[in-house]
Amino acid sequence: MHDIIDLEDRGLPGGFVASSEFIEAAEAQANSLGLSPKGVYVPHPIQDRSDEEMVELAKNASEQITALICES
Repeated sequence: MHDIIDLEDRGLPGGFVASSEFIEAAEAQANSLGLSPKGVYVPHPIQDRSDEEMVELAKNASEQITALICES
């Protein structure tokens, strides 16, 4: 979240990508920092996925991620 603040302070679009397991944690941290950052959540878990599965996750989220940084 601190990186997002830094980017936005410099006039650059900021956002994050996280797995769905971290929705509550991301919201709690954002609230504690007084932020409403844009984020994209992908299905959890990540670490045990094959390369092919990771490519598919990325493809499925690519439009949302592009919008995250282009609509800022």
